Amino acid sequence: MTIRTVAVGSGNPVKLAAAAVVIRGYFAEAEVAPQVVSSGVPDQPFGDEETIAGARERARRAREAVDADLGVGLEGGVVDGPSGMRTCAWCVVVHRDGREGVGGSLVMPLPDGVAQLIRAGEELGYAMDHFANERGTKHGKGAVGILTAGKIDRQAAYEVLVTYAMAPFVTPSLYER
Repeated sequence: MTIRTVAVGSGNPVKLAAAAVVIRGYFAEAEVAPQVVSSGVPDQPFGDEETIAGARERARRAREAVDADLGVGLEGGVVDGPSGMRTCAWCVVVHRDGREGVGGSLVMPLPDGVAQLIRAGEELGYAMDHFANERGTKHGKGAVGILTAGKIDRQAAYEVLVTYAMAPFVTPSLYER
């Protein structure tokens, strides 16, 4: 498979960098560029399904905007359940022929104070800024960077998602059986 152009459905530098690292690890000559597109879901998606839908929409819209070989969509969300609120993050990669890969991870409990701010209408990044007295969380280390004391940053966490979503494209014979 030859991949020359990849459109990432975001202007967020962390998402673009994560996608570029993974894509170029498989396709060294690929041009990876941002395409600022809408996710079609709220700024703060709730639940895995809504978060996946946002990633899928970003991937499709980005790919179609520039007729790229691949579109990559990354979306972070939260899941609120009986044991509290947790993070979730999903990546969807779409190929021009309609094939799709989906990868998810970044499941981590959120502090109750952050969950309260999100339930009151704040987006996770802004809730983390407020709660941790920081700025620009969502364009930098992310909630994961703050909550793991810097052990894992948002880009590293997103690289895993992109790698998972690329599986059907880098080992296609295993998926075609």
